[in-house]
Amino acid sequence: MRKLLLLSIVLSTGLLFMGRLFYLQVYDTTATIKSENNAIKVVYDYPQRGHIYDRNNKLLVSNQPSYDLMAIPKDIKPFDTLGLCKLLGIEKDKLLRELTRARKRASWLPAVIVPTMSTEDYAYLGEQMHKYEGFYIQKRSLRDYQIDFGANFLGYIQEVNQSMIKNDPYYQSGDLIGRQGVEQQYEEVLRGVKGVKRFQKDRFNRVIASYKEGALDTLPVAGRNIQLTIDAELQKYGEALMVNKRGGIVAIEPATGEILALVAAPNYDPALLVGRERSKNYTRLDADSIAKPLFDRVLLGEYAPGSPFKALTSLIALQEGVVTTENKVYCNGSYRYGGKKPLGCHHHKSPVQLIDGIAYSCNSYFASVYRNTIDKYNTPQEGIESWRKHLESFGLGNFMGYDLPTGRRGLIPSASRYNKIYNYPTYRWGTTATISNAIGQGEILMTPMQMVNFTAAIANRGWYYKPHIIKNIGGVDTIPSIYKEKQVTTIDPKHFEPVIEGLNNVYNYSAGTANFLKVPGIEICGKTGTAENKMKIDGRTVQLTDHSVFIAFAPKDDPKIAIAVFVENGYWGSRFGGRIASIMIEKYIKGEVTRKDLENWVLTHSLEEEYEKPLLGRPFPINDGKKISAKFLAEENQ
Repeated sequence: MRKLLLLSIVLSTGLLFMGRLFYLQVYDTTATIKSENNAIKVVYDYPQRGHIYDRNNKLLVSNQPSYDLMAIPKDIKPFDTLGLCKLLGIEKDKLLRELTRARKRASWLPAVIVPTMSTEDYAYLGEQMHKYEGFYIQKRSLRDYQIDFGANFLGYIQEVNQSMIKNDPYYQSGDLIGRQGVEQQYEEVLRGVKGVKRFQKDRFNRVIASYKEGALDTLPVAGRNIQLTIDAELQKYGEALMVNKRGGIVAIEPATGEILALVAAPNYDPALLVGRERSKNYTRLDADSIAKPLFDRVLLGEYAPGSPFKALTSLIALQEGVVTTENKVYCNGSYRYGGKKPLGCHHHKSPVQLIDGIAYSCNSYFASVYRNTIDKYNTPQEGIESWRKHLESFGLGNFMGYDLPTGRRGLIPSASRYNKIYNYPTYRWGTTATISNAIGQGEILMTPMQMVNFTAAIANRGWYYKPHIIKNIGGVDTIPSIYKEKQVTTIDPKHFEPVIEGLNNVYNYSAGTANFLKVPGIEICGKTGTAENKMKIDGRTVQLTDHSVFIAFAPKDDPKIAIAVFVENGYWGSRFGGRIASIMIEKYIKGEVTRKDLENWVLTHSLEEEYEKPLLGRPFPINDGKKISAKFLAEENQ
């Protein structure tokens, strides 16, 4: 037994050694790589990143030369540390920290020590580089912004981190990659392909020749230019209107789904995230947890849509056959149901029918038709699911599928959600438990992008294309097929006409909620909205100033633009949202603004004081349609 044991140990040890030798010689290339890296110098030739243009071929983003100070740690000889720091304009600790990091990563590989130096820095440093063996300068390009707006949809470029390198072997330490906006979405198109040159080194680490006579070298391939659907002038105008306000504007072309403007407020100058100050500026922007300039409210902000949702309540009721344009609902200033707190409504002509109900924004009317819609079914659960399926056909309650890398689903509540909320079947909830849905409150949440999408679907009488921001790549129509597939809603086209008539009368009726916003020569269809705004402060729910919401499209019979405006703490729909939407529409269709009264009002009114109230513990006005209307009515006619 002892002989067998000894023999087995010897054989096992031998097999282990043979296996290890086989692995090292056949599979493990570490030694080969190290050897080649000792003998071969690899230099990357970075291509020009593709330019970005707007829909009218206006150049938005180009490139500018930039230089990185590189180092191969194992090749570094003793040098004047303070002298190099003075040339670079950096602290000694920072230089030593970057060198230590490079050694730990791989001492034989090139590493970026100081990125994105300017042409001036390079000119001053270049003639001194012979003093610093192991260091060299590598040329690349940085973004050169021709505009000072649009940062939210353009995005930016930054140095790759180890996680990015691990996920995509194309990238090496020090490479740049697109982040956010179209820079991230179309990274592979814009970045091009790096060229590679290899040089043979002698035992003194001197370059002596091109490796294998350049047989393995490759030339860089420039990134392709892209053209966006954005109208730069409209975008710039929208951002000017949103100064000192928070929220968003999004406009699309209904016939194509092309995004014309994507305004997130507050925003920032995209040039802040270029060059050696990029990291410092990004930290400052990211640290602003109050204004949140890096938070794209158009794509990520989820809000109650308020009264614009009433257009959808109408369409679903018509499709379900529970109402006609002739049915009347009486309103005495509120809708009473089940002994609960009445649903308030502004006083207006009564009774109302569908078209007038939209024009006057009658809460009583929409609560009534919503209740009929749900109660058509045997159970409220069945009614809610039918209602929800109609809304999903407008692209609501889910990701929109647009070509930008960020977004939120919003919320269209399901029957199962209400069952959970009300602990069904212990409590048998009914339609009145969800009555706030009728007027776009309750549990409903939408992003401004979703709001404009359902507006476009209404403008088109029942269909839409998924919103997208790419128009062409490299001058060729290469739009993904998903953006050419017509999305059809569950609503019969015939039901859209009376709803559109009601939206048009929002402007045309003397008592319409946007009557004072009419634009000469343009038939606009729109809907005001006042969305309830609550916030948790010190553990209690506080009623803040309501949000201003507005959706619109124009012209009525041949829509060229659909728009959604959401202004946080904007009081009511026509006050900020309606003004902004009306002049944005005029700006796009006419190329100029004649309603200077609306324009001047928006440009000179700030909401910064409103945003400070929660921080200062100040009281908040409650927009009940009575208390503050007298105070501001005079301003509405200025």
